[in-house]
Amino acid sequence: MNEAIRRESRRLARRLRPRRPHLGPDSAYDALLDQRLSDLAGQVAELKSRLNGLIFVIVAAVVTDLLVRLATAGR
Repeated sequence: MNEAIRRESRRLARRLRPRRPHLGPDSAYDALLDQRLSDLAGQVAELKSRLNGLIFVIVAAVVTDLLVRLATAGR
């Protein structure tokens, strides 16, 4: 009797235990899609860094041009 109660309480505890959500892909298509999205995210990050570098070069060129014009304006 006592063993039956313990067994039943363990069974109930297993049923009431919160389950971990399934985080993996459900199919091959989902796995492929996840891979493509992560590749795309990497490419977007690379493009963003290149664009930031280009903006920096343009701003540096404009500032240099302004400094040269200010230096030669007094002559």
